[in-house]
Amino acid sequence: MARTLIVGYGNPLRADDGLGWHAAQQLAERIERDDVAIVTCHQLTPELAEAVSQVDLAIFIDAACVGEPGTFRCEEIQPDSRAHVDFTHRFDTPALLACAQVLYGSCPRAVLCSIAAESFDLTEDLSNAVQAALPTLVRQVLALIA
Repeated sequence: MARTLIVGYGNPLRADDGLGWHAAQQLAERIERDDVAIVTCHQLTPELAEAVSQVDLAIFIDAACVGEPGTFRCEEIQPDSRAHVDFTHRFDTPALLACAQVLYGSCPRAVLCSIAAESFDLTEDLSNAVQAALPTLVRQVLALIA
């Protein structure tokens, strides 16, 4: 059973929004442990709450819409039942954690790792700024699960 869940999310066809997918692929190539599960998705949904509730650590990876392009950030996330939940693109990590807590009675330690995006153009390629910061993000996630 996985004790750590890594969720890379975003749109892999929209340049830097595909950061989560690129990071998940690199992490999957480096992590050979049965206690770590890696999933990708276009956006967070309530269906992830059960999987989140069953782990000790949840690591979310997404492109940030604000900040100097290429800036890496890693922050602890807390559940927030007051978070805006309309079950569309605005369903965020605090809302997902709150769903796990309310529906399944368990909420793991959670971390959001992000890189500020430079481009959301129609391409599968990351911008140079995000591509340059990706190794830092991967190293940080590997350190979190070590």
